[in-house]
Amino acid sequence: MTAPQSASPPPSPALTDHVPTDLGFGSVVAQRARGRLLAHDGEPRSRKYGLGPQRLARAYLAALNAPWPAFAAYTLGTLLLGAGVFALAYRALGPTAIDGAAAMGIEDPFLRALAFSVGVFTTVGTGPLHAVGPTANWLAIFESFVGPTALVTAGGLLVARLSRPRMRLRFSTSAVVAPYDGGRGFMFRFVNVQPGELSDVQARVSLAWYETVPDGTREREFHQLALERDSVEFFTLHWTVVHPITADSPLRGVTPDRLREAEAEFLVAISAHEGTFSTRVTARASYWWDEVRWDAKFASVFTSAPDDAIAIDVERLDRLDRLAEGATRAPAALEGATAG
Repeated sequence: MTAPQSASPPPSPALTDHVPTDLGFGSVVAQRARGRLLAHDGEPRSRKYGLGPQRLARAYLAALNAPWPAFAAYTLGTLLLGAGVFALAYRALGPTAIDGAAAMGIEDPFLRALAFSVGVFTTVGTGPLHAVGPTANWLAIFESFVGPTALVTAGGLLVARLSRPRMRLRFSTSAVVAPYDGGRGFMFRFVNVQPGELSDVQARVSLAWYETVPDGTREREFHQLALERDSVEFFTLHWTVVHPITADSPLRGVTPDRLREAEAEFLVAISAHEGTFSTRVTARASYWWDEVRWDAKFASVFTSAPDDAIAIDVERLDRLDRLAEGATRAPAALEGATAG
């Protein structure tokens, strides 16, 4: 006869009752940080010290994220600056350091040095121009290493930008608390501004604000907001994300003063499948309490197209229609004290 097995001890309440809700910021950051946690474009408002300046890494990330006109201008400007620095070095060696410009009709010593430097720096050739003297020749040899290295670096950045899977979402400047389904809802909208198609787009919205705990102190709490829909399969136009403010919502009975006093921040996380590279990409955004508009609703973004296709005007993404004052007031059934 086997001995009866003893029952396993119940799990510790500290392990079963505590569910992290701080979205990964950690309790220290959540409670000590003042102001918003993310900028409106989703960039974290935090810093890490002790890693050095990381200038090259930051410059690389800036080059990847810069708009195409800025990237082209900075790249061309950097290459011309490099060639110009070597041209000044040739010019400092004297007017006879570069010879052979008679056939090209370049009389100015600096322009002659610049034309030679650009030819060496870009490896396209210098034509009849040539360096005179050992110092000028060694300088040309050194530039023949620096120039191609700079060109290869620029080409690598270009390839990285072209092959990097990403999406660019444009979020509405403001969120709104507007009438919705007989009550009201918290809403914002966004659109894909890149030609590439997105599918299986998923949205998560969390509310971070200060609440008064039983001991009378204020602590920042996080609530994931239930959405009218949290995913769409086809994302060809735009998406208005809606959190219905029901009796179960942490925003029940909320007022503009309540959002201001609680330093409310709405944290948005979007993930989607990007078809060009067949991979998932992510984007973030944030709405601070003073970026939430009341007594207003989003204006229509739909417009007409010549071929009767369904079309939107992205320039209307931020437009609002004013409502009568108090039109966003919650029904009596939903009035009452907010959480905390």
